Amino acid sequence: MSNTAAANTSATARPDLGPQLQVMWNDSAIWFQTHWLQILIAVAVATGIVLLLYFLRRMGVKLCERDPRHTGWPTVFGRAISKTGSFFIIMAAARLVSGYAQPPAVVMTTIEFLWTVAAVFQAAIWARELILGFIEHRTGAEGYRGEALINAMGIIRLLVTVALFAIALIVVLDNLGVNVTGLVAGLGVGGIAIGLAAQGIFADLFAALSIIFDKPFRRGDKVTYDQTTGVIEAIGLKSTRIRAFTGEERIISNKQLLDKEIQNITNRDHIRIQLVIGVAYETPPEKLEALPDMLTGIVEAANATLARASFEAFGASSVDFALWFDIPGNDWPTAHKIRDAVMIEVLRRFAAEKISIPYPTQTTYTAAPDGTIVMPYPEVQPVRRVDKGEDEE
Repeated sequence: MSNTAAANTSATARPDLGPQLQVMWNDSAIWFQTHWLQILIAVAVATGIVLLLYFLRRMGVKLCERDPRHTGWPTVFGRAISKTGSFFIIMAAARLVSGYAQPPAVVMTTIEFLWTVAAVFQAAIWARELILGFIEHRTGAEGYRGEALINAMGIIRLLVTVALFAIALIVVLDNLGVNVTGLVAGLGVGGIAIGLAAQGIFADLFAALSIIFDKPFRRGDKVTYDQTTGVIEAIGLKSTRIRAFTGEERIISNKQLLDKEIQNITNRDHIRIQLVIGVAYETPPEKLEALPDMLTGIVEAANATLARASFEAFGASSVDFALWFDIPGNDWPTAHKIRDAVMIEVLRRFAAEKISIPYPTQTTYTAAPDGTIVMPYPEVQPVRRVDKGEDEE
């Protein structure tokens, strides 16, 4: 008795598809018999639409082949068009002619469902190709290539694909009448948990993407970071390697690298040298007055550009003059040679003009207990002159 009841319950819970298929078959047969002319016309129009969409997809491939750089906008749109699927093409044609053919309600519902699935996922594919194409266009516009970009594009493709197809799946389920509130909440909580667990990795990853897209520096650039000056050897997804001028390789995480000021000295158009020259206070005023012109002539003779040659301050042991000049280019060895030539010429001209650069001097005075000053050198006894007569006595 219990087995019979269970069997009846199972039969009641499981829908019987036989009558539904029979009804669909009968309605379709009647539809074919009464609307055969409209069906033939709709099939002919749908065939033309399919051929047109296939032609457009082929034109997308041609656009990709015509772009020699493979990173321009023709390639971006051409690649998106070439990713149009055959299922979407067929369902688009069926949906466009279904209204004219006037199919039965069950057939129309099936066409609308399949069209929704095809359109949503095809839109996700198009969006993915456009996003990735835009990123490649930005990075390839200035010829940026390298292993880091390839690895970054692989991760970006994975993240974009997962995000877009998750949204597409939710949209399809929502159109089917499924309550997606719990699914959306679960995906949000899962994303937050993953983000918190791997926040350090994601921070360095997004920092690497910022370096690749914003291009504060590239491989081979000379940079100054914190106390390190060197050449960029590699930009990875986790860290950047810098070959310091002192020889060692320094590995710095991308997030830490972007948190501080970075000086990119590769594209600098000049190097500024700043010198402070002290002249003795005993130098005559007319020579001090002529000193800026003398320094200007020395700088110009060395093929450098004068920025400043003027009085700076009254120093502790000297009258200080500031000499600033710019050397074209960014080659420090060349700049050092010109700087050395300028300094030697300054010494030569000062020697010829009898202008001295004094040593720093300082005199210390000591006070006795009673407050009187103790001289830093012994007192010299006065010399008393002795007359000849006194000496004889």
